[in-house]
Amino acid sequence: MNRLLLAAYPRSYRSQQGKELLACLTEAYPGRSWPPPREVAALVRVGVQARARATVDDTTRPWWLDGIHLAAQALAALALVPYLQDVWHWALHIDPGQHAIAFHFSGWYPWAGGPTRVRLLPYGLLPLGCLIALLRGRAWIALPAAAAMIWAGATSQGRTLFGSEGKAGLSYYGLGAPITARDLALSGALCAACAVLALCRPSRLRRRSYRWLAPLVLAMFVAGGLHIISVSPAFQRGLFVLEVAALLGAWVATAATGDHRWLIPVAAVASVRTQAIVVQPDAFMQSLPDLVVLLLLIAPLPALAITAQRRQGRALPE
Repeated sequence: MNRLLLAAYPRSYRSQQGKELLACLTEAYPGRSWPPPREVAALVRVGVQARARATVDDTTRPWWLDGIHLAAQALAALALVPYLQDVWHWALHIDPGQHAIAFHFSGWYPWAGGPTRVRLLPYGLLPLGCLIALLRGRAWIALPAAAAMIWAGATSQGRTLFGSEGKAGLSYYGLGAPITARDLALSGALCAACAVLALCRPSRLRRRSYRWLAPLVLAMFVAGGLHIISVSPAFQRGLFVLEVAALLGAWVATAATGDHRWLIPVAAVASVRTQAIVVQPDAFMQSLPDLVVLLLLIAPLPALAITAQRRQGRALPE
């Protein structure tokens, strides 16, 4: 199990010091397959810092381009999250019956039984395809997928390709901000980011391994197997914890390097979800008080900027 902790470190660190780290853990905690929680947190923090420094040291691309790339990936993942169960069931031809996530007339696919409105594809395939293309640095593939998300949201009524926008009702995007596919702020921001990436020499974009999709497949398996829908309390709490962890990771990376690239994805996600709260205050899910949620969305931006400025200020005398 200790080898799982090495995944937090960049490949160069694992190849040079991975065996030494494992030997130290085995010696320090004999007979245990996993260190104490405090040690795990410390190792993960150091791993995130090492990855951040390796990213900044790679000068093959400007920091702002890498930041926009990270923002596009975050927005694509944000759009996909409420449809994890839907895509998983579609891929495996599973009819969840009463566990459907509020489709219009519990609409499903041609192979599903029952008096339902037929739709051919789940809406979640669009952000999923966009996310995979972005992970592989293929912005020219992600751009039409993001544009299709705008089309699907703008022409959702009466369409049978994705059904009623792929999902009727509210979808949950963490920290209490409900968004539907018809709210084009998310898909519009994603499309704009993909357009910038496609125009700015996409060959320079960072390409990540397909192994980065393993957590996504696991999330789909959990959501589909347990029928955890996007409006359930378990789903909301899990996503809240995940997003807070991502914010902490952005803070650790910024504090370690003084680089501003992690400000861009945090700002993109915060802007999209703040817009949803402002536009639809009556549809707000009261999982947390409104003021608390808005503070959680907005506060990380100046905090990250101040952290980066202080880190740069300390680096200058050195």
